Amino acid sequence: MRNYEVTFIVDPTLPGDEIKSAAKKYIDLIKGGAKITNIDELGIRQLAYPIKRKNTGIYYCVEFEAENGVMIAPLELAMRRDEQLLRFLTVSLDKHGVKYNADKRAGKIGKIIKKKKVEEEPQHKRRNNNKNRKKRPSNNNNNSNNNNQGQNKDKDKTAAPAATTPAPAAEAKPKS
Repeated sequence: MRNYEVTFIVDPTLPGDEIKSAAKKYIDLIKGGAKITNIDELGIRQLAYPIKRKNTGIYYCVEFEAENGVMIAPLELAMRRDEQLLRFLTVSLDKHGVKYNADKRAGKIGKIIKKKKVEEEPQHKRRNNNKNRKKRPSNNNNNSNNNNQGQNKDKDKTAAPAATTPAPAAEAKPKS
């Protein structure tokens, strides 16, 4: 017996009863020529890219065993012709894939183990640690202006004296 897995995406804009009937139609088609191991309705999920102008789809995954792959060709032909399906993929599983799926169903894979929270130090202890640190000089505008002024003073000593402007002339007396 060979193991297979078919995953298909149903159009989410269909009414609820049509979605279930589309999935049931393909499950019944598989039952006709194979033994179903597991049916997993993954529900509505975001698509990686739009398919037929849809951004979401309802995922179904069916794992089954068949004597040979003869029944897969008619199954895929029916899926290609159905407009209710956005995409489908049929995969032949090796022994590692079968074991992985069995472990996943048993809860050995994909289960989240909660870790214990590490207690944080109280706020007042963190403040005491900051008191012992050396303060770094701040880089605010006052320090940078002082440095620039010192540089300007040095430039004034080495630069040539500025040209003097003529003094304003005394007011001319009107001629009488």
